[in-house]
Amino acid sequence: MQLREALTQIAEIRSAVAATEQFRGYRAVPVAFSGGLAILAAAVQPLLLPSPGDDLRGYLLLWFSVAILGLGAAGLRIVKRDWFAASVMRRELTRHAVAQFAPCLAAGLLVTVAIARHSADAAWILPGVWQVVFSLGVFASWRLLPKPTVWVGVFYLLAGTYNLAFSHGPAAFDPWAMGGPFGLGQLAVAAILYWNLERTDG
Repeated sequence: MQLREALTQIAEIRSAVAATEQFRGYRAVPVAFSGGLAILAAAVQPLLLPSPGDDLRGYLLLWFSVAILGLGAAGLRIVKRDWFAASVMRRELTRHAVAQFAPCLAAGLLVTVAIARHSADAAWILPGVWQVVFSLGVFASWRLLPKPTVWVGVFYLLAGTYNLAFSHGPAAFDPWAMGGPFGLGQLAVAAILYWNLERTDG
């Protein structure tokens, strides 16, 4: 019984220490790649979807593809370097970082499915909602990241709020309503990661 309690306490201590460390699993190149993808998608959207408000399935397919590719690039890097790392502390920190950010992705997915299946006429709110939800993920994670990252969270929150307030109807599906915030936001995060973490990594 005492051994089990001791092991539980060690796990709790390890988790608490991980929460105070800086996570170095997010790297500038994969994050910049996701920002570049968002800008590219915004540039090609008018060619692929001349009337996105009338083709919700195509619009969702385009932007979900961008999200999956961007998250996949970052996720592969994290899994390769940190998820199965020899260091127990690094593994703990990686799982802590993923656990902090994952709920915002799950929330965004569930809200999207609910609106697409049951309230398609309200789909104009999706770009703003995605940006607000993503900002919550940034706020949840910023204590593990370089401190300037919090301003990117503020940027996403303001961009999403602006879209919800002023981009109604077809204007909500303007390609730059998505490409602008996510492109600039991810490129800003990449610059912050490089300047604060990777520049001194050698």
